[in-house]
Amino acid sequence: MTEGPQIISLGNLLIAFLPALAVIFILFKWTRDGPEALYALARMLGQLLIIGYFLVFIFESESGWVVLGILFVMVLVSSWIALRTVKIQRRALLVIATLSILTGGGVTLLIISQLVLDLQPFYSAQYLIPLAGMVFASAMNSISICAERFQSERNRGEEITVAREFAFKAALIPITNALFAVGLVSLPGMMTGQIIAGVDPLIAARYQIMVMCMLFSSAGLSAACFLFFLARRSE
Repeated sequence: MTEGPQIISLGNLLIAFLPALAVIFILFKWTRDGPEALYALARMLGQLLIIGYFLVFIFESESGWVVLGILFVMVLVSSWIALRTVKIQRRALLVIATLSILTGGGVTLLIISQLVLDLQPFYSAQYLIPLAGMVFASAMNSISICAERFQSERNRGEEITVAREFAFKAALIPITNALFAVGLVSLPGMMTGQIIAGVDPLIAARYQIMVMCMLFSSAGLSAACFLFFLARRSE
């Protein structure tokens, strides 16, 4: 297991779009969602190409302030997206969402990067930014679910504590399902990528265990913080 990852040529990469374009063709024929899916595919392509060049610049800059600035932007963007399902008072809840992701996701990222991986230097962009992306995305998804569920339960007339209970349970469903499925139904991206890159499967498994704990923690802590602040605000 010493060979590096196989390089994908641009020609071969284009082949990967063929089944995706087939799905879009069916969408155009059967539904009205074809343009949206085509836009999503084009946007994915543009975003990943841009971020590829951007990450090269960040890795070469070796600046802690640049890395911390990017992490802060990631927190703000994930906070705004997390409230996409909230129909009212979205701007008012942005501060709560930002503080929750910063607390739950930030604490988790700090423990993983500094105590588990012991990064040197502590702002090592090659590790910190990909890990932060996973942490904040997990926190974002959990807050999005619990915000929508809490609002729905309150609209039904449920007490704050009952709404909080249902919302917290709902927020943890996706990551809990992932914990049950990992290794049996799926080999997640981190482990798959490392195995393809030639890393020993046992080492890759350790990293994936770390990642799953990281995702569960960031989702749970961020959701708990959000619901705590939201319940206090609703009293």
